[in-house]
Amino acid sequence: MQRIMGKEYTQARLYLLKIKKHLNKEPHQLISIEEFCEYTGLKIEHVVRCIVG
Repeated sequence: MQRIMGKEYTQARLYLLKIKKHLNKEPHQLISIEEFCEYTGLKIEHVVRCIVG
């Protein structure tokens, strides 16, 4: 999320918690790329390109 959104670690962590709360996930649960894209409105292709490089 830091790389994709250009946020600092702390900001990215808070955003992740916000997404988890929205999705009713427990703190130990992960979010998928699809869930992240659905929440942010970003296209999966763009996110994958940012992750892979």
